[in-house]
Amino acid sequence: MTKTPGAPPPTLTSIARSLGLSPATISNVYNHPERVSDDVRERVLATAEAVGYAGPDAAARRFRRGKSETIGVVFTDEMPFALADPASVALLAGLSTTLQEARLNLLLLPTGPPVGASRVSNVMGAVVDGFVFYSVPEGDPHLDAALRRRLPTVVVDEPRDGLTADWVGLDDRAAAAELGQHLAHLGHRKVGVITSRLGRARYNGPADEDRWTQAVYSVQRNRIAGLRDGLGGVPLVVEERFENAVESGAAALQSLRQRHPDLTAICCFGDVLAIGALDAARRQGLSVPGDLTITGFDDIPEAGRVGLTTVSQPLVEKGRIAGEMLLSHALAETPRRRFLPTSLEVRATSGPPRP
Repeated sequence: MTKTPGAPPPTLTSIARSLGLSPATISNVYNHPERVSDDVRERVLATAEAVGYAGPDAAARRFRRGKSETIGVVFTDEMPFALADPASVALLAGLSTTLQEARLNLLLLPTGPPVGASRVSNVMGAVVDGFVFYSVPEGDPHLDAALRRRLPTVVVDEPRDGLTADWVGLDDRAAAAELGQHLAHLGHRKVGVITSRLGRARYNGPADEDRWTQAVYSVQRNRIAGLRDGLGGVPLVVEERFENAVESGAAALQSLRQRHPDLTAICCFGDVLAIGALDAARRQGLSVPGDLTITGFDDIPEAGRVGLTTVSQPLVEKGRIAGEMLLSHALAETPRRRFLPTSLEVRATSGPPRP
């Protein structure tokens, strides 16, 4: 089945007829993909793409006239994380400001953690006029589903490469390299890393070089690589935690110190993790930075209050720009890339190692 000039637009029924399948099966491919085989799903999607069929229009089903005036924001996590993580809250504040000015609504679409069954139907069935994806892994099925709907889509932070959507984020490798150069200048050569999840499966523990260089979360992968660049290639000891939480940072610091008591600096790729590490270090009677330098990444408000050395990024501005890119989607001829500035904020938690 190919698209013929002047022919009526393809429909769910015409796709079903051309493949000898029922309309219910075609509907399941888009709304309940877990109910159909991989072979059937690939046949349907290939045919739909050939004739320019973007799938059932959820907005048309529920609102027969006009648009939904709603933008879907997709997190690959549960709702409590989206509402509790300071970096996420700041990004949502910036995004909601832009959407409010345009008189658009915001719909949060958490898809659950990246382990277990996906919730692609949440994305396929969402009554929205566009999507903003916040920090999802490479090969995420929810992002693939959104792109198949051919609605305006902006990806924030990750993934960055190979996208057919607009993207806004940081040069994470360069930002982390600046931090590494700061530590090298102070004299640190034995450095540990606490990072949030590198893979989809729930895992807490040491992450060797093979694991972090092959991580499906490009932000964490690039930050670790950049830190090593800035340190001049010094080997890093990496500890991974699935949850980006204060408790995770505390547990990770304890694990690192037990395995490598000679570490003089620990870089946390997230201020929340760093605050947990700071708490754990002080409970162990360690002086920061006298006995141990601890750094973060993001520069959330709490980072300044505790004097955390961290990489600052414009979180609220990032959300605002994501909204502007979404609203100007029709004016862009090719997918756009917007890199935002970062700065190293040197505060009280970093210093030279003891002789």
